[in-house]
Amino acid sequence: MRNLRAPMPLSNKPRFLYLYLREGTRRLERRLSLGRTAAQRYAGSTPVRLIVAPTDLRAIDPFVAEEILAGRFPLAGRVLDTEGESAFEIDLPSYEFAIRLHSFGWLRHMRAVQDEAGSARLRQIVDDWMGSHGRTIGEISWDADVVAQRVIAWLSHSPVVLRNAEHGFYRRFLKSLALQVRHLRHVAGTVPDGEARLRVRLALAMASVSMPATASAIRRASRNLDLELERQILPDGAHFSRNPRAGLELLLDLLPLRQTYVNLGHDVPSKLISCIDRMYPALRFFRHQSGELALFNSATSVAAHELASVLRYDETAGEPFRSLPHAQYERLSLGETVVIVDTGRPLSVDLSRSAHAGCLSFEMSSGRNRFVINSGAPKFAGDRFRQMARTTAAHSTVTLNDRSSCRFSQSRFLGPIVAGGPSRVAVERKDEPGRMETVKASHDGYVAPFGLLHERDIGILNGGRLIRGRDRLLLEDGGDPDPEDGSIAIARFHIHPAIGMRRHSESEIYLTAPDGEAWLFACRDGKLAVEEDIFFADPSGVRASSQITVTFAAGDQPEIQWTFTRAA
Repeated sequence: MRNLRAPMPLSNKPRFLYLYLREGTRRLERRLSLGRTAAQRYAGSTPVRLIVAPTDLRAIDPFVAEEILAGRFPLAGRVLDTEGESAFEIDLPSYEFAIRLHSFGWLRHMRAVQDEAGSARLRQIVDDWMGSHGRTIGEISWDADVVAQRVIAWLSHSPVVLRNAEHGFYRRFLKSLALQVRHLRHVAGTVPDGEARLRVRLALAMASVSMPATASAIRRASRNLDLELERQILPDGAHFSRNPRAGLELLLDLLPLRQTYVNLGHDVPSKLISCIDRMYPALRFFRHQSGELALFNSATSVAAHELASVLRYDETAGEPFRSLPHAQYERLSLGETVVIVDTGRPLSVDLSRSAHAGCLSFEMSSGRNRFVINSGAPKFAGDRFRQMARTTAAHSTVTLNDRSSCRFSQSRFLGPIVAGGPSRVAVERKDEPGRMETVKASHDGYVAPFGLLHERDIGILNGGRLIRGRDRLLLEDGGDPDPEDGSIAIARFHIHPAIGMRRHSESEIYLTAPDGEAWLFACRDGKLAVEEDIFFADPSGVRASSQITVTFAAGDQPEIQWTFTRAA
């Protein structure tokens, strides 16, 4: 059994004071790096050439390239028609669109451009950015994470951008790239913790070997990347945000960087190879039988070709781990059935800005189909939908009195960090190889408001054809709630939109996949219902779906038992 405790309650007032002071200091340091004179502050020599262009493993879409060359930018779920104007000088449809536009990730699609007219138009678009945003450091286009993504994109796709370019453009491009790299070096220490900070270090390491640099500069960038990798990649290979997709996004950049070091004969950062080797088993851990990644903690949909492009470089092989003890997840697997359970909480306040209140939630897949899911995070929706997706009700677990197990800060200054929630998660696992795999876990996220623990026991039996679950509300001493306790609990089972549902009886519901595979959900405790739902993580955007709910009263019936049985 594991007992995981926070070092200090998140609602502790001195801790919040510390967080305010630290965030204020970070913002002050960041502000000092901005302003109209900042470009002059980062003035330096212009490299005469680029040494290498790292490979981009992300897939390309020739249609997107055609649209952009025609002045239509299909980004972040929107299409912007510039009508002949520069995309960088007109109002943009959303904040997310602006990030995608200024980070230049869309450059990869331009690998499909073969004619000179298309290359000239692409250079004009890049020149427009350098003219409108390249001279004054500020606003979203100079957010550290956006700059890091842009540096990686410009380096990786420089052969496309610079093909048949005249000397003047070539020099402007290298001058702007060098300025952005110097800026990143200056602000790297002020970047908020998480993926963004690691991506900045990754971009600086990539620039150090792709552009002319001294041996000491290459070693320094390598050392800083090592320190960040060691800090952010947990011993079990998961990213410390606990977001399954984070590992995939980082591998898409870490793999080309590793190959670039090798190709140029540089010493590979000492932690880079070992971290990549650890990350692959974690990525496979979160992969369902159908090939998609599980939807926990801000994870959203992943295109199958993106995952495949990374997995083909996997040299670790082997079966997925049963547990990720540091990231705090459990995986049950028998036959073609997989159940993945979240048995943890945010690993720090810094990482909780995008953490979800999904403790003890689970996902279930069988064969090529996902049946039970979490609602996931939206790719392109606004902040309202992103915050809705973080609630416990958006996860396949139990809510109490329509409250989330985590409370989120309303402070605009600190952002939507987790301000309260589970401080202890107890986990016990019992396996009988080939016959049964079970996990029993409990969390105390409802103790402060209601005095109750939530305990969930879930197991796979019968060669993967039966999933048996139990949800219980109990007092901290292990006893049943007071019979007068009027708390109302709802166990939710979010069903993938591709799965059809029909009522079989008052206590049973049939779930049918497009390929005919069917499962029977049964629960004879509480009130069983099929309700409308929202699936946030669909590739096409937020869409309607359905969920199974079981409602029960803590005082009258503190425990429910349920099963999924394969029917066809």
